[in-house]
Amino acid sequence: MKLSKFKFKLPEALIAQHPTPHRDESRLLVLNRKTGTIEHRIFKDIIDYFSDKDVFIFNDTKVFPARLYGNKEKTGAKIEVFLLRELNHDQKLWDVLVDPARKIRIGNKLYFGEDDSVVAEVIDNTTSRGRTLRFLYDGDHDEFKKTLYSLGETPLPRTITRSVEPEDAERYQTIFARNEGAVVAPTAGLHFSRELLKRLEIKGCEFSYVTLHAGLGNFREIDVEDLTKHKMDSEQMLITDAACNIVNAARERRNNICAVGTTVMRAVESSVSTDGFIKPYDGWTNKFIFPPYDFTVANRMITNFHMPLSSLLMMEAAFGGFDLVMDAYDVAVKEKYRFGTYGDAMMII
Repeated sequence: MKLSKFKFKLPEALIAQHPTPHRDESRLLVLNRKTGTIEHRIFKDIIDYFSDKDVFIFNDTKVFPARLYGNKEKTGAKIEVFLLRELNHDQKLWDVLVDPARKIRIGNKLYFGEDDSVVAEVIDNTTSRGRTLRFLYDGDHDEFKKTLYSLGETPLPRTITRSVEPEDAERYQTIFARNEGAVVAPTAGLHFSRELLKRLEIKGCEFSYVTLHAGLGNFREIDVEDLTKHKMDSEQMLITDAACNIVNAARERRNNICAVGTTVMRAVESSVSTDGFIKPYDGWTNKFIFPPYDFTVANRMITNFHMPLSSLLMMEAAFGGFDLVMDAYDVAVKEKYRFGTYGDAMMII
């Protein structure tokens, strides 16, 4: 499978810049793999496609305010710092991206906050844009984290070209987010409201929660035509015994199992055993799923409409069938569905 097969013309006007007023009222394209048919619905209509004992798998990762703006010592140059992950709790070491990177060298100090109350020192180069920062802060760790996050803003992806607004702090977060560590929201989960979850629960559906801390690798450009040569960035994930029990019981009963988003699908396919059941997992995954691929766990998938040439689109095509999914994308463009993080949803059944 070649990279160029995932190219399509996406009008910029279709990339959503704001979420819908209500989470569960975005549009929903339902793609049936057996019949090849497409239905146009509203997201909360998913309840019509599920029955008692069917299972939804959600990603309960929580996005933290990862984008900070600071100033370089002496020159006062404005520097964007994107927090990726904490490397050392005690030493307050963080893996970050800096922009513009050419201005930042080992030994430079960066100042954050109106009164320059938070200082960080560059102690290592990791990639062309990546750096390791040591934050020089005297308080305890909880106080430091609180201060650091108060300086950060919601890390909206670059496809959203407007400034961050107050509502983004809530809307760029699922309602079931609880395990902090992501810098990218699991976007398919953004469509679920408390009311919809309650209605699904009343219908008898069950929920399993896994954690995969989505990183910027989701937006990284693929620069090889031969997809077998592409390497995904590693992302931290956790699947508990409780999560496995719910999914595996549904598999034994032959109920529907719906993966809510590409991060969930990557997580469960990273932890599946040879007998087709998922097992507890605490570690990292760099699994890259593209056509052709045999899925083992979920028989349904909810996802957003993704960008051309993206690894997320490739996973959708692997699950739904390349031709069917690309045809559905053509329909979505013609019907003016909204693409990207705050866009509309597709359910593949």
